Amino acid sequence: MAKEVTYEEIVRNLKNRVYAPVYFLMGEEDYYIDRIADYIIDTVLNETEKEFNLTVVYGADTDVANVINAAKRYPMMSEYQVVVVKEAQSLKRLDELAFYLQKPQKSTILVVCYKHGSIDRRKKLAAEIEKNGVLFESRKLKDSQLPGFISSYLKRRKVEIEPKASEMMAEFVGADLNRMAGELEKLVLTLPTGVRRITPEQIERNIGISKDYNNFELRNALVEKDVLKANKIIKYFEENPKNNPLQMTLAILFNFFSNLMLAYYAPEKSDQGVAAQLGLKSPWQAKDYMLAMRRYSGVKVMQIIHAIRECDAKSKGIGNPSTPDGELLRDLIYFILH
Repeated sequence: MAKEVTYEEIVRNLKNRVYAPVYFLMGEEDYYIDRIADYIIDTVLNETEKEFNLTVVYGADTDVANVINAAKRYPMMSEYQVVVVKEAQSLKRLDELAFYLQKPQKSTILVVCYKHGSIDRRKKLAAEIEKNGVLFESRKLKDSQLPGFISSYLKRRKVEIEPKASEMMAEFVGADLNRMAGELEKLVLTLPTGVRRITPEQIERNIGISKDYNNFELRNALVEKDVLKANKIIKYFEENPKNNPLQMTLAILFNFFSNLMLAYYAPEKSDQGVAAQLGLKSPWQAKDYMLAMRRYSGVKVMQIIHAIRECDAKSKGIGNPSTPDGELLRDLIYFILH
């Protein structure tokens, strides 16, 4: 199996003006597909060249024959022409593109954006793309990878972010990277002149997340078995249900305790070993899991995971006609801590 190309490799080659005749961008995560396509549109041609040499079509409004005909044209007063097919998952008989890819036009850069799924890598189309171009799969990030994405994104904007602030953003926005990028841009724009570091206080002011009463702090309270702090947070959640929906809290708790269960199976019980087991980018992200393993037994963690599932079912009305979300969460947190 061919080595998978990464987003960073593609962008590096594009910046060096090393172009492939076809870029087939597929997968569940729209963010990287959009970024690569936009970068090609913005940088390969200058504004004058775009008038004659940039073609953008949509899968639902065209067919493979039209795409191939466009790709076979020669550029006008330019070294390259760019043909972009957006929403290519709606393009019928896509496999027929393989015939063009056997001998693609060297002066054409064909960009195919295939979202919300992937083509079968065993078929001829994938083989022809990999032989003559770039086949890129954009996968959804795991929750544990979000702080790394946030730090990397802001680093490109020459801005730092405190670890707690990064965790708050990951918890609040989740794995929708396009939305995350938008929220991060808002934060960058609101930084005072000369300030290049984002703190929890700035997130509290500009995004509307309490720096003291949020899911990140609730998780910390559970790790530390701080009963008073945990109860203060769930009381705040109960009083502010719109900003702190139960489903979001349950998802974060389930993710943490599921990872904690996996951490018990790490061959090496160290920050580095647990980070490797959970696919964390940095050993410091494993510290909470190391502490939690000392506070909770494996059996208790299994019981907690079951209790979270049960709470989720009750919050959706299964076996629970009337208990409010605040009471369900309070019962769950009591069970976790005792």
